Amino acid sequence: MSRPGSWIRKCRGRCIEVTMSTVVTTVDTRLHTLPPVGGFARFSAVDYPGHLCAVIYTQGCPCRCRYCHNPHLQRGCGQSGISWPAIMSWLANRAGLLDAVAFCGGEPTAHKSLQAALQQVRDSGFGTALHTSGIYPYNFSNMLPYTDWVAFDIKAPLARYADVTGVPGSGIRVQNSVERMLSRNVAYEIRTTVHPAILDASDLVTIARWLKLLGISNWVLQSFNPAGCVNAGLVTSYAPIDRELLDKLREHVQNILVR
Repeated sequence: MSRPGSWIRKCRGRCIEVTMSTVVTTVDTRLHTLPPVGGFARFSAVDYPGHLCAVIYTQGCPCRCRYCHNPHLQRGCGQSGISWPAIMSWLANRAGLLDAVAFCGGEPTAHKSLQAALQQVRDSGFGTALHTSGIYPYNFSNMLPYTDWVAFDIKAPLARYADVTGVPGSGIRVQNSVERMLSRNVAYEIRTTVHPAILDASDLVTIARWLKLLGISNWVLQSFNPAGCVNAGLVTSYAPIDRELLDKLREHVQNILVR
């Protein structure tokens, strides 16, 4: 149950609560220009592996992936009741208690102004993590200098990207972003959401071969998460990846983690 003066948003199937009465609003007013927040989690141990972090969910995403578990953030949901300056002020009181801030979405790199938030979080002494589909390579590249760790979603083989994302030409954009990331000194995780109705065995093998060509030797296969997904057909038709296919994928990418 929420407390008076709190704001709750459901993201990734969980309730996220921020008590606004504890937040001081004196902070750099340049962040007033940033897009409205879609959700805010005060503590997470999974969004930046090995780090305790807060999570900021931005609104807006051009992709229309059928398995999305935050579909309410795709088109944006207007003013959320919590501002960027309020979040930055809350963080100022958590120095030494939190390691980092993770930016999720939606698609955070849709907003060029997010670079200012990453920079201010860094300047405040926190690490930064960025979850992205890589669909905005120019924006993504400009944010990399202020990012400590990237969770990069590879959604499909390049030739099938538009089928999965609903965005024409998205494959070449993602390829551009991956290459830019690999050219920088930034830690990253490559991950792919697995559902047999979206990616079959041959699709996964094609992705594995592509990752091998890029020199990537670590790959996370994410099990489909039904929480928040509005596609009833996907919820009822999910089947886990089988061991035989995993062995075939490991012929190309040695270290594969199923999560």
